[in-house]
Amino acid sequence: MPAPPAASPAALLDLFLTTTTDTIIPLTAAGVAAGSKVFGAAIFRKADLGLVIAATNDETASPLLHGEINCIQQFFALPASARPAPADCLFFATHEPCSLCLSGITWSGFDNHTFLFTYEDTRDAFAIPHDIRILEEVFRVPAPADTPATLAARPLYNKTNAFWTARSVADLVAALPAAERGAAHARVDDVRARYAALSDVYQAGKGAAGIPLA
Repeated sequence: MPAPPAASPAALLDLFLTTTTDTIIPLTAAGVAAGSKVFGAAIFRKADLGLVIAATNDETASPLLHGEINCIQQFFALPASARPAPADCLFFATHEPCSLCLSGITWSGFDNHTFLFTYEDTRDAFAIPHDIRILEEVFRVPAPADTPATLAARPLYNKTNAFWTARSVADLVAALPAAERGAAHARVDDVRARYAALSDVYQAGKGAAGIPLA
């Protein structure tokens, strides 16, 4: 059977933003109230864009239960009859996946992921610097000829590789016709504002839930 046609940037943008506001944010609000971080994720079927599972960070239960990892765990806990093959799915993360979550996406067999907030957003707007710091400190190995400037300019990971392709919501917005981008930016800004409020709640109690890297 031939593969279904790829969804348009407009359809994907609507899917990811609607799922974020209607499904992920309510889950995350409950998680943040319990002391967990603001990160969430969702998995969809490529064939019909149907939601398979959505989840949020649960680091108060385990520091490994990042939003993406929790989503992957719940995905594989589904009965086989209700679980499409990972290669037949779209993976969405509210925040650019950290090194742990990039590995989880890879080992689980997903061939794509899309994220809303960048590492820089996570560090600067959410005051959670660990994603960038771990990639820089653990994985970014300088070459003999590197200077501090050339090392800093090197990408933290390869967004197109043998396992998957990563893209951002900003990439989807940029792919829209120019006349549609203003409304899309307004939707993204609305989601950003909702996450800013969640971040304020998390930051107010940050460190009290025993998360090692809060």
